[in-house]
Amino acid sequence: MSSARSGFRFTLFDESSLTPFDKLYEIFQEVIAYTNGDVDEAFEWIETLDKEYQITTPEYTLEDFRQELIDKGLIEQEPPEIPENEVTPQESGDQNTGDASRSKHKMTAKLERVLRKRALNQIFGKIKPLGAGGHRAQKSGPGAEANGQFRTYSFGDDLSQISMTESIKNAQVNHGIDRFEMNDQDLVVHDTEHFAQMSTVLMIDISHSMILYGEDRITPAKKVAMALAELIKTRYPKDQLDILVFGNDAWSISLKELPYLEVGPYHTNTVAGLNLALDLLRKKKQTNKQIFMITDGKPSCLTLNDGTYYKNPNGLDPHIVGRCCDMARLARKLHIPITTFMIAQDPYLIQFIQEFTQANQGKAFYTGLDDLGSMIFEDYENNRSKRMR
Repeated sequence: MSSARSGFRFTLFDESSLTPFDKLYEIFQEVIAYTNGDVDEAFEWIETLDKEYQITTPEYTLEDFRQELIDKGLIEQEPPEIPENEVTPQESGDQNTGDASRSKHKMTAKLERVLRKRALNQIFGKIKPLGAGGHRAQKSGPGAEANGQFRTYSFGDDLSQISMTESIKNAQVNHGIDRFEMNDQDLVVHDTEHFAQMSTVLMIDISHSMILYGEDRITPAKKVAMALAELIKTRYPKDQLDILVFGNDAWSISLKELPYLEVGPYHTNTVAGLNLALDLLRKKKQTNKQIFMITDGKPSCLTLNDGTYYKNPNGLDPHIVGRCCDMARLARKLHIPITTFMIAQDPYLIQFIQEFTQANQGKAFYTGLDDLGSMIFEDYENNRSKRMR
């Protein structure tokens, strides 16, 4: 796109303008999300694609791409694994470092950040950071950012917010321009938006059904989690986000672990996930708290007092459903709304989610994988604006 006197002139995107690295890098970033962060498996996928679609050239090979990723600090090579009882190069006196093909590669922190930003752009679009502060509550008062409006000075207002230009104008209007006089009634301050903070727990279902019947649901869920984390980091830097996963049990994971997340041979212990989420939120100082839960399956597991599991994968178990609704009501008493993103549309599961949502007075969305990210973004914004008034 180029500017002209009459406006803008648009031209078609020319893929030939991309460098060989850029073309492969775009494919690599997409593939590595499906390999759960396994760099070497991603290379195997790209090699297979290359054989069919001739992505590389004799002038720029897959090995050249691999080396450029290393040079750019996006991946790094791990020492080769040496089986037991095998003589090392040092022991044999051989200065050769061994078979390079047996070396493994891993992502660096730099690439992990790149993937989070890419997920943010894919799902939420390019969002400019607001800077210090966070989300605007719908009331004015002392805050972190001027909103372009002015109001009369009140005792206790930050003196640095006084607009001298507007105050002098007021003084001239109130007292005349023949002699300069100013008092506290003439002072005008920059009005500011009140900034509040939100503490969010994102729950991700990693039960086996997330990859059941050959349908990959965990990869879109991971992308959404990475995008939401990057959104909070860049747009709401004072907000807090905790991420947990739940299968038979529930446990917290770090942001760094998201790209490597895999499903397991688990049932769905929704109660354990909610228990952990509420424990995390009870410790937060923020007044505004919420839970997002991404799931595709019915609750099918409970942890008993003796540490064993009560499991029932057949239909909706009334005992398990009852415990889930009890947790929803407890969250409601704590003023913590739960927003459920149900990536399945079976009628009996929808019925359960409706009952669960009614118990919490929260929200529920029944969505396909393509719309999951935009719906989470929309509700994150809506929850903030409604709860921070």
